[in-house]
Amino acid sequence: MPPKVVFEVDLTKPWPEQPVPGHNRWHPDIPPVASVKPGEVFRVECQEWTDGQIRNDDSANDVRDVDLTRNHVLSGPIAVEGAEPGDLLIVDILDLGPFPHGTKTPHNSPTTEWGYTGIFAKVNGGGFLTDYFPDAYKAIWDLHGTTCTSRHVPGVRFVGIAHPGLIGCAPSHELLQEWNRREAELIATDPNRVPPLALPPLEKNAVLGTLKGPEFERAAREAARTIPPREHGGNCDIKNLTRGSRCYFPVYVPGAKLSMGDLHFSQGDGEITFCGAIEMAGWIDLHVDLIKGGVAKYGITNPIFRSSPYEPRYTNYLVFEGISVDERTGKQLYLDATVAMRRACLNAIEYLKKFGYTAEQAYIILGAAPIEVRVSGIVDIPNACVTLYLPTEIFERPILPEEPPTAPTSGQVARAT
Repeated sequence: MPPKVVFEVDLTKPWPEQPVPGHNRWHPDIPPVASVKPGEVFRVECQEWTDGQIRNDDSANDVRDVDLTRNHVLSGPIAVEGAEPGDLLIVDILDLGPFPHGTKTPHNSPTTEWGYTGIFAKVNGGGFLTDYFPDAYKAIWDLHGTTCTSRHVPGVRFVGIAHPGLIGCAPSHELLQEWNRREAELIATDPNRVPPLALPPLEKNAVLGTLKGPEFERAAREAARTIPPREHGGNCDIKNLTRGSRCYFPVYVPGAKLSMGDLHFSQGDGEITFCGAIEMAGWIDLHVDLIKGGVAKYGITNPIFRSSPYEPRYTNYLVFEGISVDERTGKQLYLDATVAMRRACLNAIEYLKKFGYTAEQAYIILGAAPIEVRVSGIVDIPNACVTLYLPTEIFERPILPEEPPTAPTSGQVARAT
């Protein structure tokens, strides 16, 4: 028997019209939708992060035109009885996955067992390599139990490491004010940048649970957007936060007010295309407990987690290296891991193009497949060294540099028109 469902979603209705609305901003005054006891096991249902704006089809117009003011749609908050500021909330991820076929009726696909990866346009979010990929693209993935394939990226099959891209507790009023202060200062340094440096509070399309009237209006002006990770966790997009993991979240408000969403069937480290995971609607089973006074006891500032013993273990990798020299100007930079990461990604994309993949297909593979990224060197001046580990077992064609590549280009990702 599955555990009791404490938050249910209707895939045919937008977030504000759900029977019990969740939220899409962070604010301490959003009322809890349910309450659980320490030691309890329960299930939470989640809509896909854009509130179902992306369709299972062969056009990327939906990715190009997605309204990011509606994101992320989060399930919760869920109050944990007895939780107080300064406690640590233990969250065990017991299981998660897409809704089984026939159990829900989505409005944007004939099945619930699917997901997508999007390359977001530079003018609407962008990605890690947005200067090289400024336009919108999309790949649809069919989910087959623990594995996935895509009609838009032929010749690739892999086991997903499913995880919640976004999970965390509500901030306190003081922490929320600090987020807004520092992010406003950053925005002010280049207010017209595209894409923007950060996203300030925005009342348009804010969903704050059951808050209404003046309380809603005040909270909507203050509430933080859900795009970045912060001290409470949030949108960390940690691919290894999967079934079998245990998380320890700082508690900032009475009841903790745990929320989650942005479920991923799979993702590479960095989620580099912006919507680089395989995004899906689905369910997650959790167990919660408390460590009273755990924040001070263990010196916790940000959440920590214990990894899972149940991840797929790849053994053969091609490893691509990047260093902190700007690829466009040749300028030497000092221990710049961001530039080194970019160089490693570009090196991998250029290599995969020799084996029959388009640049967009290669970019999507790096975002969606379970690649590993490591900062291999951060002290050997002047170059940082970042390495990207690409598992060779995910490919159904040879990709090793041992003979001339002969694979023809096949398929193409969905484009915007």
